[in-house]
Amino acid sequence: MKFYTSDQVELDYDDCGAKNDPVIMILSGIGAYKESWKATVAFLVQHHYRVINLDARNQGKSEHTNKGLRISRHAVDLYELQQQLEIKNPILMGNSMGASTMFAYVSLFGSENINGIIDVDQSPKMINDTNWQFGFKNITWDDFYFQLQQQFGKSTFKNIDNQLFNEMQELKRDFPYDKNLNFPLLLDHATQDWRSIIINLHCPLLIVCGANSPYFNPQFGQVVSNFSDSVETISINDAGHLVMDEQPEKFNAVILEWLNKIDK
Repeated sequence: MKFYTSDQVELDYDDCGAKNDPVIMILSGIGAYKESWKATVAFLVQHHYRVINLDARNQGKSEHTNKGLRISRHAVDLYELQQQLEIKNPILMGNSMGASTMFAYVSLFGSENINGIIDVDQSPKMINDTNWQFGFKNITWDDFYFQLQQQFGKSTFKNIDNQLFNEMQELKRDFPYDKNLNFPLLLDHATQDWRSIIINLHCPLLIVCGANSPYFNPQFGQVVSNFSDSVETISINDAGHLVMDEQPEKFNAVILEWLNKIDK
């Protein structure tokens, strides 16, 4: 399905499940494709959730453009889609930069009108310093600009399902990601600090860490859980950064248990 933002960028999204079911809105990480959530979307629909799964601008089947290369604009895109579809009180779920977009959404629009957030392996602060050692790999303020131009290396710990892998390869061929075009967005993403947003949340937050993530020390989840009683964290073994792809059954069981808990 297609949607036009207020700055006239065409975005592609999927809308699955019954219209009257509770809504979960999903965003993937930088350079990723919404189809990577295939197993989780099917699982959630089976358990009576409506799932809105969005390709961010410059990713997947959405338009590639030099407009809005900022996390705040991505958050506005999500909000505008929510408004167009007349969705009330959604749950927001994002992997990697998709989770950061959820925190940007809260910074702009508040958390009073969302039912919860699921952060999949994304630290609230990407850059390491003397007071924070849970950022992306070992990047610091001294070297982040250079390091973010390098190859990140493999994002997974466990190989994903062959069928999903082949589908991702086809999408990469047909809808290639332009790293150079999107580099300003990566810089904006990397320099944010969402810790104060989490401290002041008015909704539940679940952090799902990959116990073997090559990008983030999974202990960040436990540290963040000390920020607020509304934060719960879990680490999934034998999973890297793409937890929902590497361990879909474990991941789905974890989020369903949390969803049932917050619905009570």
